[in-house]
Amino acid sequence: MSAEILEEGRIYFFYRPRVGRVEIDGVEDVQRLHMVLRPRGTDRFRVLVIGRKRLPAAEEAHERLWALVVDVADGTERLREALGPRTYVTKTRGRREVPAARPAGDGVYVLARHGDHTHLAYELLHPDEPGEVQHELNLRREASYIITVRNPRIPPPPGAPAGTGRPPRFPDELQARFGDRRFAPVDPPDFLDHEGAEVVLIGAAGDPARELGIDVDSEAERLGVRHLFDELRLSPDRRFAEPLEKGEWR
Repeated sequence: MSAEILEEGRIYFFYRPRVGRVEIDGVEDVQRLHMVLRPRGTDRFRVLVIGRKRLPAAEEAHERLWALVVDVADGTERLREALGPRTYVTKTRGRREVPAARPAGDGVYVLARHGDHTHLAYELLHPDEPGEVQHELNLRREASYIITVRNPRIPPPPGAPAGTGRPPRFPDELQARFGDRRFAPVDPPDFLDHEGAEVVLIGAAGDPARELGIDVDSEAERLGVRHLFDELRLSPDRRFAEPLEKGEWR
């Protein structure tokens, strides 16, 4: 049974180094993995934090990881603030700086209805060949995940993320889709437009075209890596460019 596309757009992956890290040698130096969804035809960027600093293994069906919508940015300026460096002060160590997030992947995605559930499927356009960065973060060339959203009115199960401290306040028409269920499909995708929304990604397949009957990148603009830096107004510093161009940690 072919899936019905609910939404499509660009997908970006960023990793944020740990405090005090400049040169990154591996995932142990990474603090967060971010997934950013930009629906086609909009300047809206949904910023999610992925649990365990990697995506689920798509080839291992039913592996599941939590993700949390931490920001919904209107425009690139707000996105840069969400992913940019941050400074905080501690009593023991004084002023501390969290480095800016660095791009690890750029591609296209679809959110699709498939029977009674929804899928997030993507295909990377950059880097041309996944390298050590992508392998350690489990960013495949292409993958598909079942995606569900948690009902904020039912207590979370063990192992759920701590959240933002501000549970999402879904409009009545979205909240009604849960009924008395703990989880619901991400249908419509508007669920992801609310900060604090908690979702679960479940490994489904490494071949979205075969599983869902759709071509994820059929209308993708195959632009160069530098276009991403121009589009999102990111620094062209080698620490930002090389993970995306060559798949190498910097």
